[in-house]
Amino acid sequence: MDETAALPNDDEYRPCVGIMLLNPKGEVFVAKRSDVAGEAWQMPQGGIDGDEEPAKAALRELREEIGTDQATIVAESRGWLRYDFPVELIGTAWDGQWRGQRQKWFVMRFTGTDDEIDLATTHPEFSAWKWVPVRQLPDIIVSFKRQVYVDLLAEFPQFSRGLGLDLSELMVDPIVHLTMAADRVGETELYDLLQEISEKLQQTSRE
Repeated sequence: MDETAALPNDDEYRPCVGIMLLNPKGEVFVAKRSDVAGEAWQMPQGGIDGDEEPAKAALRELREEIGTDQATIVAESRGWLRYDFPVELIGTAWDGQWRGQRQKWFVMRFTGTDDEIDLATTHPEFSAWKWVPVRQLPDIIVSFKRQVYVDLLAEFPQFSRGLGLDLSELMVDPIVHLTMAADRVGETELYDLLQEISEKLQQTSRE
């Protein structure tokens, strides 16, 4: 018996994009779903329209969900990450067409300001938002999406370990702020410098 014959194929999963949006402090954007009771936080995500390119879909979804697409793409997942809907949603979500979602993920650097973020979009999905340290993602995400987030952080260690992970703490260090002020270095410029160092360290560790 061919055991692989019983495995689900990609046609059963709705094609989507996901966005890990990082601010200059290295924190990640999460929003609370308005249609789920309790603490249900997630990163922005959404479906791909027809033959739409995933990168364009990601920026469109960002604009539709948080009111701004002021961001630049800095990384893209190698493949597609997928998850199954909970049993109670299979057969009801999207008229039962899908058993889950498969997602192409993009890491983006937020280039706008917090006051540009507006959840009151045409079809609002979220009731609140915040920036959190990357390491908190697996703890606050709704349970059936948790493995996707764990896999995503494993694929992008520069954002989930080392400088990428500790950057939010580093940016509020008073000594760092004094140095930034003395050298007239902005948060975004400092983030870019530290990110470059982090990537070089990651490359060196692989060699």
